[in-house]
Amino acid sequence: MFYAPISNPSLKRSIRPIYAQHQATTYGGFLDPDWDRSFDIVPGTVMCRLTKEIFTPFTGEGNQKPFGLSALFCAPQLGVDEVTATGTNLFTVWVGGEQAVFEILAPGFDPLADWTAANPTDGGVQLLTATNKGLLTPTGATNENSVAELIDVLSTDKILVRLNRYNLGSGVALGGS
Repeated sequence: MFYAPISNPSLKRSIRPIYAQHQATTYGGFLDPDWDRSFDIVPGTVMCRLTKEIFTPFTGEGNQKPFGLSALFCAPQLGVDEVTATGTNLFTVWVGGEQAVFEILAPGFDPLADWTAANPTDGGVQLLTATNKGLLTPTGATNENSVAELIDVLSTDKILVRLNRYNLGSGVALGGS
């Protein structure tokens, strides 16, 4: 159960699985004990797997590969830490294939990105990558660094995304004959 802090009683979990019953699952592990907590991890933050079941925010640095979306808060600046409060460093990441769709609420995505311009209104696909703090953004997204696809911008504080587990930079065909 999520307990909002007294200082921010309106805070909500910023990821909501929409199509996840058979398309996505939570993957358990531990938050990297060496992560410096210099920024907030909120539900919906893009995470990478370091080794075994050790997760850290995906920042696009080095050889990081996106693994999934955070299911928990580890947000010292927001005053919510579901990880260290348990004393175990347990952490959970949502993973899934291209059929897994999630609603991401602010502050779970880049507030500085131009989401109105990124919204696909012609049936096209807008790829999403992550900022250097793991937040979903259309800014700088390419086939090689994409993490998800933007399905719709529902409001200024709510987007709909589909996970993208393919390496779109590879030469392997995704389908067809």
